[in-house]
Amino acid sequence: MNQEEKAARSWICEVGRRLYLRNYVAANDGNISVRLSDGTVIATPTNVSKGYMDEDMLVKLNLDGGLISEGIRPSSEIKMHLRIYNDNEEVFGIVHAHPPISTAFAIAGIHLDQPTSPEAVVNLGVIPIAPYATPGTSEVADSIAPFCKTHTAVLLANHGALTWGRDLTEAYFRMESLEHVANMTMIAHFVLGKVNVLSQSQVDRLSLMRQTMGLINATMPKGAQKESNLSDFVSLKNKGKL
Repeated sequence: MNQEEKAARSWICEVGRRLYLRNYVAANDGNISVRLSDGTVIATPTNVSKGYMDEDMLVKLNLDGGLISEGIRPSSEIKMHLRIYNDNEEVFGIVHAHPPISTAFAIAGIHLDQPTSPEAVVNLGVIPIAPYATPGTSEVADSIAPFCKTHTAVLLANHGALTWGRDLTEAYFRMESLEHVANMTMIAHFVLGKVNVLSQSQVDRLSLMRQTMGLINATMPKGAQKESNLSDFVSLKNKGKL
């Protein structure tokens, strides 16, 4: 086993622990994978809690899904990962989890497609919802196929969330960002009842920033016609909140 594979196995286990401790997964939920430079994939096994994995539990397979390692089988949802790896050569890390607020949006059928913050635009872009498919089937891989090259994250209807990146760190941080954006969106929309989205010109400048950062392709959200975040703020007193 070379150093690249050892490092990948170690970081997959660490990401699994972080997902578990942040309540992004429960029981045996979720799966994580890394594509190595030789094209092989290291992935989490089936029926194992992501908070209690060790490196020897992880599975090695090729991009066709053929097992290279012996022992535990990969999660049946590895099909999603392989679809993204085969469709997008820039992707080397993928995380699937069930963060509660993001998953609530997926259950409600509400897209996270508004430019609510610079970080959301730069890190994620538009987060669409893939149609429902039975977990573990090839239908799930087919449901995300339209988004593999044009997005960096997707909500799975009534199921959870999937993020990917140039490495596992980027994929994991996108999962954190996704849940953070979902939380802020929920509070702004459904608690405060007001959202000042970024304007199209502000989104365009952030899109140029993404390009200079060398990030993988993402679909940018549509902004408002004019800025609403420069001066026309609402007093809580006047709005009847205080």
